[in-house]
Amino acid sequence: MGKTFSFGIMHISIAFLVVWAMTGDWRIGGATALVEPCVNTVAYHFHEKVWKRLKKGKGSSGGGGGTLIAA
Repeated sequence: MGKTFSFGIMHISIAFLVVWAMTGDWRIGGATALVEPCVNTVAYHFHEKVWKRLKKGKGSSGGGGGTLIAA
């Protein structure tokens, strides 16, 4: 749990510093550092759903490739 927490702090800090350096505005850096991890979390959820679907399709088709259908 400690490793996960420290990675989260590092991720938010890097997002803040990169955007602050690019824009020169600490407020935009702060907003990005707060919003970006939330968006990534939602994107990760859908990423996992796609991979589960692909894995399930591959297992049930006897070794063939799974088909990805965009929703």
